[in-house]
Amino acid sequence: MTGSAVPPSSPQAAPSFRLAYVPGVTPSKWVRIWNERFPDVPLTLHSVPAAEAPGLLRDGGADAGLVRLPVDRTFFSAIPLYTETTVVVAPKDHVIAAVDEVTAEDLADEVVLHPLDDVLGWERPPGEPAFERPATTADAVELVAAGVGLLVVPQSLARLHHRKDLTYRTLVDAPQSSIALSWPEEATTDLVEDFIGVVRGRTVNSTRGRTTSQPPATTDQPKRKRPDAGRGARRQGGGTKGARGAKGARRGKPRRRS
Repeated sequence: MTGSAVPPSSPQAAPSFRLAYVPGVTPSKWVRIWNERFPDVPLTLHSVPAAEAPGLLRDGGADAGLVRLPVDRTFFSAIPLYTETTVVVAPKDHVIAAVDEVTAEDLADEVVLHPLDDVLGWERPPGEPAFERPATTADAVELVAAGVGLLVVPQSLARLHHRKDLTYRTLVDAPQSSIALSWPEEATTDLVEDFIGVVRGRTVNSTRGRTTSQPPATTDQPKRKRPDAGRGARRQGGGTKGARGAKGARRGKPRRRS
């Protein structure tokens, strides 16, 4: 008789933690810390488009996710982690490559691509719109390389889709995208709490961690009471009056020997 595989939802299944992450996010640092701290609990990564991440978490496809804000706070808990710089992607020989940063006004006469998977949340980027919207950011990058237009994205996406013939510059007056750790509020499991501790930089000995907290040290020796100052003084000489009496005794005449 052959045994059947235990489904992940079964209480007999070995514990594991499933982490979703959106393009541009690099979870390697937190994964490394998790593997060092919880070697018996494997962490599996699930790359998911930014627009699909909330649905994946809502349907239980992952325990938590590194997602782009905003999220539905009536259903999800979220811990903001950082906000990205917004940049303009352009060919290396474009005029903006000669400056360190640009403004939306500098792009007024440029064709600025607006992919359907845009994560900046604006209705219309600056500049002139293209004839049609690219399906993805990756498609838009290809169009930039072909000289069709420019692209405005979070810096991490510019790095993700880096090409040797392209560069990017900071756009100072544009919306920004923030990254957060998010999970369904009603599914705040012990493993989720453990990963929150990793992301927030709690140490192994942190008292806030679930599995890493240490009980306070105990001892069988009772604490000694501090000596009472008045009692000590009375023992040594009966207080101030006793001290004067002892001094006066030294001033008296010595006894005559018989």
